[in-house]
Amino acid sequence: MATDNIIDNIHKIREEYAKRFNNDLKAICNDARSKQGHDGRKVVPAHPKPTQIIEIKIDSQDSPIK
Repeated sequence: MATDNIIDNIHKIREEYAKRFNNDLKAICNDARSKQGHDGRKVVPAHPKPTQIIEIKIDSQDSPIK
């Protein structure tokens, strides 16, 4: 199987980055979060906006939706 130098380089960088944090995913995520927005781009929160609850009333004569 042929190797791809770009992919190999990405894997090497990722492994070195993970080693800096002793492969601790929480520490890696915290580091990534601390760098967000430093380049001037908008940071979009990962959590969705709360949904709005809508009440729907059905007459007793209506059949249930299947």
